[in-house]
Formats: sequence, C-alpha cells, structure tokens
Amino acid sequence: MPTGMGLMLRQHKYTLDILTRAGMLSCKPVDTPISTSKATILPDPLFSNATRFRQIVSALQYLTFMRLDICFAVNNICQFMHALTDFHWPAVKRILYYLKGTTTHGLHITRSSSFTLHGFTNADWAGSVYDRKSTGDYLVFFGQTPILWKLGN
Repeated sequence: MPTGMGLMLRQHKYTLDILTRAGMLSCKPVDTPISTSKATILPDPLFSNATRFRQIVSALQYLTFMRLDICFAVNNICQFMHALTDFHWPAVKRILYYLKGTTTHGLHITRSSSFTLHGFTNADWAGSVYDRKSTGDYLVFFGQTPILWKLGN
C-alpha cells in the first residue's frame, strides 16, 4: 500500500485468515506477543492435536517476513515443534491475541535520500531458560528501511 512517505507492506488478510483458522477471530487483543513473566518449565503431556499446532505455527512463521514484532515469539515456539506439550499452546495463543490487535502492522519502506547503512546487534550468552543456549540478533537499515534481520534464535 503506497503512502506519502514510501510503501507499507502488510498481510492484513493473511493475519485474519490465521485467526479464523485458529478459531480466534473474536479473541481479546493483548499488548505484547510474549508473556513478560518468567516461565516455569514443568513436564507437561504432549499436545493432543500436534497437526493443528504445527499448521498454525507454520502460518505464523510465514507472517514473520513482514512482521518483525513477532519474530522472537514465533522463533521460541518453533524450537519445540518436535515435542509440543500443553505448555506451548498458551504461548501460541498469546501471539494470536497480539495479532488480533495489530492486524494492520507491517513493514514500512520509507522514501529517503539517505544511503546510510545502520546495523544493530544483540547477544545473550546462555540466556535461554529452556536449554541455556546463547542467542544473537541483528538488524540492518538502509536509510530508515530495514533490509536484513535475524531476530530470535
């Protein structure tokens, strides 16, 4: 969608389709895609409908191409696709609640005369509460437009 300052890339209809497929089109939105409280890892039974879970999470993965704001949360869930438990489904629902309130968000490509490259990076040594793995992220801008990123693990 063209704007006065550039181009806005968003997947509004696709986001609504995911919410419909998950049966959460009328859910109440939340402000963040991931819980801000510390998770307690308990041994939970395997999730009963792994196929549905994987379909929803795969759709969310595709959505991350235009939605940098959900990359970290979706990546965290994807790490458990091989052994999904009842503990993980509320985290997926949290992402869907967040999407409900942000269906018009997307990637804004701005018109600019600047040819400046800016890069940002972040690292967390052994910061995962699940497996103590380290994480690293980066984001590169050309002018004011993000052109390259790795967010999540």
